[in-house]
Amino acid sequence: MINSAPEITDAMKQATELFELGKLKGELGDFQTSIAKLEEAAVIYASERQHRLYIKCLTLCLRMYAEMEDQKALNSIKDRLHEYVSREQIELNSTTYYTLALVASYKAEYAQALEHLERALALALADDSKEDMCYAIHGLAAVYWSLGRTEDSLKEIYNLRVFFQVMKLPDLEVSSQILNGYILVSLKRFDEALDVFWAAFESLKNQKNMYTYVSLLFAMGYAYGEAGEIDLAKTYMRLAQQMADPNNFVFLLRKINMFFQKVSGRSENAFDLVFNSASNSVVERKKGKIDFKNQFILLDMLKLFLRSPGEVYSKEALVKAVWKQEYDPSVHDNKIYVTIKRLRQLIEPDFDKPKYIYRAKNGYYLNRNARVQIEQ
Repeated sequence: MINSAPEITDAMKQATELFELGKLKGELGDFQTSIAKLEEAAVIYASERQHRLYIKCLTLCLRMYAEMEDQKALNSIKDRLHEYVSREQIELNSTTYYTLALVASYKAEYAQALEHLERALALALADDSKEDMCYAIHGLAAVYWSLGRTEDSLKEIYNLRVFFQVMKLPDLEVSSQILNGYILVSLKRFDEALDVFWAAFESLKNQKNMYTYVSLLFAMGYAYGEAGEIDLAKTYMRLAQQMADPNNFVFLLRKINMFFQKVSGRSENAFDLVFNSASNSVVERKKGKIDFKNQFILLDMLKLFLRSPGEVYSKEALVKAVWKQEYDPSVHDNKIYVTIKRLRQLIEPDFDKPKYIYRAKNGYYLNRNARVQIEQ
């Protein structure tokens, strides 16, 4: 069995101080100092045969080495853990399996990560450790999202919310909010995602975790970029770049730089609607490519609007241009109404708050402020 109630000796007091200092340095982003303090604490915990605390120290070191992408140190820590467990005839705990899953996730080894997380959750349930359960569930949510299993991922996020109602795990709660935001971005629910990120930002004000803060800046920049708000995306990416320590946040900074290059390659003045006349394809800035599925009437009406943003087309003009018929109120009024509604459903990011197709007193028109590009 792993010791759960260590005796408070002078050595243990010293180890606790070193552990708390190391943990604080890690939260502030000083991984090198953090690892040094945690290693000192680990030596004392090992001599005092406090197995759980020894493993906890190495676990935190493992996470930081993974972020620094130091594969040699990672392998060394894992070898030490296995050697220690074998020598002391103990089992790895739930937290360590969770961390091993994180390491596997960094390498995109998601099958291995899931195996570790399932083991972590099983151990947490056996020990009735709610905190370990939360970390295992969070890990499962992250891996499910990486695998594109968004529904499973959201389900685990909702499970975590139940725990957070009765438990105080501020770091993990913010991390789960950030993950929830990423899931919403993948579902193209950008406004909801940004609301979640801002809620996480409010929670983070009471913490001093620099790594999480930089991660959140990146997440917000990523959301704006995927939503087509290129200038805002670059602003948040620049902030994240400036805040990230290149010697410590290696993995995160690489992601930031890659996405910054991606959005920088896009037009500074991204168009709201792009129509390619050769392929009859339409791209909306937030919704991406729109599939008209051979709905030629809708496409013809949109092309008419795109030619002259701000120009009002009367019902008579619409019928003549789109249906090639003479306007008859009894025949065409409802037809125009239904067609406009269906077109809005296709191209408007928010159907209830249209930003493109407006109704005038005597017809319909495309918002003159919409940035339109027609590619020949």
